[in-house]
Amino acid sequence: MVFLSLIFVSSSMPSELKKCWALFVQILLLSNLQLCAHGEPEVPCYFIFGDSLSDGGNNNGLVSLAKANYPPNGIDFPSGPTGRFCNGRTIVDVTADLLQLENYIPPFATASDQQILQGVNYASGSAGIRDETAVFLGERIVMNQQLQNFQTTLSQITGMQGNNETAAMNFLSKCLFTIGIGSNDIGVNYYGPLPLSSIEYTPDQFTALLIDQYSQQLRILYQNGARKLALFGVSQIGCTPALVAWYGASPGSTCVDYINDMAQLFNNRLMLLVDNLNNDLTDAKFTYINIFEIQSSLDLAALGFRVTDDVCCGTSLTGCIPFTTPCENRSEYVYWDFAHPSEATNVIFAGRAYSAQTPSDAHPIDIHTLAQL
Repeated sequence: MVFLSLIFVSSSMPSELKKCWALFVQILLLSNLQLCAHGEPEVPCYFIFGDSLSDGGNNNGLVSLAKANYPPNGIDFPSGPTGRFCNGRTIVDVTADLLQLENYIPPFATASDQQILQGVNYASGSAGIRDETAVFLGERIVMNQQLQNFQTTLSQITGMQGNNETAAMNFLSKCLFTIGIGSNDIGVNYYGPLPLSSIEYTPDQFTALLIDQYSQQLRILYQNGARKLALFGVSQIGCTPALVAWYGASPGSTCVDYINDMAQLFNNRLMLLVDNLNNDLTDAKFTYINIFEIQSSLDLAALGFRVTDDVCCGTSLTGCIPFTTPCENRSEYVYWDFAHPSEATNVIFAGRAYSAQTPSDAHPIDIHTLAQL
């Protein structure tokens, strides 16, 4: 396992050495090299909820425009196109690597009975906290349905434990849960092609509504056995090529600042929700991963990124144009398509989420610390 606390760029390094060292780190992580012998997994199982940033193939069989099970998606993933909205590993795939899990977590759509004991990925492209989010894209597995799917898995695990609910809950208490959702509620539901929610609600009202519903969903997860939960905040979605092309960058900025402001409003409330949940549910531990701040703090040039505002693959409304040829220098692109990070970006995000490099990266603890509890 890579000891991230040792290899990230130090602020005291000379600038040229910093650039060389950062580039070496990126190459090292992209190639998934290990600096020590592979040890035991840090958690026995990993359950994943969210949207296209985490989807591992759940949308493949749906009648949906939000699908990625075709080339050039997966060009750098060992299994090729799997339904991941990325050229390679997603943030949850890299997290699984850092946790030293033997396999990537299978999607709910195809997970076998034996696989579910190592975890299940329920995430779905275009999913949101609210059921109506991205409805115009067709079928998707919204957060409420993901929770119902988890209950199906819970019944299976309980059966494997001799129908002993206590044993099943004890098993799940050792597992890691990550949830990354909210981007589509803001970037598609509120500011997308059919921004109906922006007519009915102010940004403050809508983010309060999202957090209230998200709180209820997280409590359902807790009631069904989740005890180690990491919540990924919304990234700088106002900087995605899709929203910049749609709305135009704000004056003096390369991003749509008012969309980022709403993302931050959501994130600030999410961090407060984490504090409240930790106070209320004392036998569980929730933590907030500040993807927005991680992204804004990166020295992209020093990390080897050369293209920060364009896409690597030819892009349509919902992702890469099928069977087109993507850019060759994919590790130099922040974005794979109009809305999704490249594997190179996911490596950085997941690394800082797993091992916080600044106090603002995670609150109150990073994923590595959470896994050890």
